[in-house]
Amino acid sequence: MFKDKVAVITGAGSGIGRALALNLGARGARLALSDINAAALDETLAMFKSAGGADGMVRLYVLNVASAEAVLAHAEDVKRDFGTAHFLFNNAGASIVGTVNHTSIAEFEWQLGINMWGVLYGTKAFLPMMLAQREGCIVNISSIFGMISFPTQGAYNMSKFAVRGLTECLWSELDGTGVRAVSVHPGGISTNIGKVARKCAAAGAEEAMFDGKAEQMLLTPPAECAANIIKGVINGDRRVVTGHRARTVHWMSRLFPNYYPQLLKKIL
Repeated sequence: MFKDKVAVITGAGSGIGRALALNLGARGARLALSDINAAALDETLAMFKSAGGADGMVRLYVLNVASAEAVLAHAEDVKRDFGTAHFLFNNAGASIVGTVNHTSIAEFEWQLGINMWGVLYGTKAFLPMMLAQREGCIVNISSIFGMISFPTQGAYNMSKFAVRGLTECLWSELDGTGVRAVSVHPGGISTNIGKVARKCAAAGAEEAMFDGKAEQMLLTPPAECAANIIKGVINGDRRVVTGHRARTVHWMSRLFPNYYPQLLKKIL
């Protein structure tokens, strides 16, 4: 499925994005890897080469996914360098910890710019070429926090619920086009997003309650998560739920949609 196909991966400088790049590279995919951190991209490339990857199979792009102009230009660069794109992994993300009351509008905008608008920009940039060739797959990384809301994660919850809604809309709109969309809901994946999450400027005791939770919750290796995502793509799944406690949260949201906040307190 992936050999000689072009896979575009945002946030490829670490975590799930890097693991996806290494896995797909091993399967013979041609990789268009982007990240806002050039040094992190270079590390991914070094790992790709040490695993036996060929130089001509990968190109690196420094990209701020929160900029519509930059993402649209990125699609043109990929088309120039590779001819087209067959797979798009909208993976770049960030997190800010703060109650709705404490998080400023500007902080909400920063969070939504990366996690929500970045996914929409990527989708809009690459979807036309996929529709034109009647072949493609858009994989959008939501979260288990796109299934349930979590205290002090209001901005993150907004972004990930939006990603889920966009992707599920595409399920219907893309029917019969040769292009499909996949919504991914990782649980506790051991990536930097939770470990280096920003705190809102007005953070107080409510935010401090969750200090240290990342080490307890983010346990699944990124490589395992990436393997599950790729397995889901191969199997034709529309939704991929993967990672520590992800399936528990998935069923909690379905069976107890009005009462899961009380259950979360017991889990935590």
